[in-house]
Amino acid sequence: MKRFSCDDPALYAKLRSELAGTARDPEVEQVVNEIVSAIENNGDDALVALTERFDGVILTPDQVRVHPNEVTSAIEALSPKDRSAIEEAIANVRHFHSNGCPQDWTTTNSHGGQVGERNYPLRRVGVYVPGGQVPLVSTVIMTSTLAKAAGVPEIAVATPPRPDGSIAPAMLAALSLCEVNEVYKVGGAQAIAAFAHGTTIIQAVDKIFGPGNAYVNEAKRQVFGIVGIDLLPGPSEVMVIADETANPACVAASLLAQAEHGSGKEYVFLVSENHSVIELAITEIERQIETLSHSEVIRSTLESGLCVIDAENEKGIIEVANFIAPEHLELQVADPKVERFTAAIQTAGAILQGHNTPTVLGDFAAGPSHVLPTGRSSRFSSGLRLSDFLRRSSTVRYDRSSLRKAESVISRFSAMESLDAHGRTLSIRLEIPED
Repeated sequence: MKRFSCDDPALYAKLRSELAGTARDPEVEQVVNEIVSAIENNGDDALVALTERFDGVILTPDQVRVHPNEVTSAIEALSPKDRSAIEEAIANVRHFHSNGCPQDWTTTNSHGGQVGERNYPLRRVGVYVPGGQVPLVSTVIMTSTLAKAAGVPEIAVATPPRPDGSIAPAMLAALSLCEVNEVYKVGGAQAIAAFAHGTTIIQAVDKIFGPGNAYVNEAKRQVFGIVGIDLLPGPSEVMVIADETANPACVAASLLAQAEHGSGKEYVFLVSENHSVIELAITEIERQIETLSHSEVIRSTLESGLCVIDAENEKGIIEVANFIAPEHLELQVADPKVERFTAAIQTAGAILQGHNTPTVLGDFAAGPSHVLPTGRSSRFSSGLRLSDFLRRSSTVRYDRSSLRKAESVISRFSAMESLDAHGRTLSIRLEIPED
């Protein structure tokens, strides 16, 4: 555990240094570069070899893709309660994102010309679903549901195979319920490279979505430009802001849950101006950790990633939260403070408001996607949304009348920029008889 104080003049220098650990790793860059080159140059042969190397699974090329019938039939293995839970989560995610669907529009500009925007679904997307520590069934929902709602016609999913070469039935069932049946047993940077460059087995996509480890993120970074990418979401983060009304047991539970993700590089922040709440929460962490199935992983993560920040006042809390820009921000504070903090802290990926709103709601079923920016990138980017699966084109339509009204401004810009051929494309049209 690390302890910081908002009245320390060197606080932000210390935090910047602490969080620099999320920066790019030259060794990871080199390994990923070799993987991407191998896939680009050797296609399916490299895909199979890298799956054996990194996942310990020997597959033949025709075993890389999960048979569509296997995806469909996976629903039969689901218990009624599991199916109901998946369907409820899908419905909430679909409902939430339907409210954020951009609309086509047109208007008339000062010349009388018609201008507007149209939105088109991406033609083909690749979704990466991590499967190293645990099968992230929820990630299927938080990505594929948005793609389907946006109208994307082709959705390909890649996820690492289990040691026996299979994919977790619950994950396949969730894919089926999301109406996705193009699934590949490929993990890591090689999956990203295959999506970007294409192989005989995996057709290249237009944009890649989904969270992953440092190698997956580095691969997404390296192939950006060949394809689009959504975000570079790294190890998970939570910041809990707690006041005297917070229940220390709930504060501790939220911090432990985030440390459970398992990479060992997660960050969990506890910020409070109440010393008693901090101490009681730390005591609760020690009490609860012994009851958890991943206690060793959690304890290791907390040793390096738990940061406690003592604040003097609300102003200090707001400033440090905006600096850190956490992926998840839990406001375990009295009701009057919830809206103040929500309005003032403008860099969080997701804001969980009030004592009864743990991050797990957003992780699994509330509606917003849990694919969120990390590593302070919430300062300039946002969580995954339906519009990320669309592309936008502007539209312009002039007639002779509006063209005449535009002639003066176009001729002036053509002269200012010494681009007479540009201006000529307008004037030549006005020289042509209308009939």
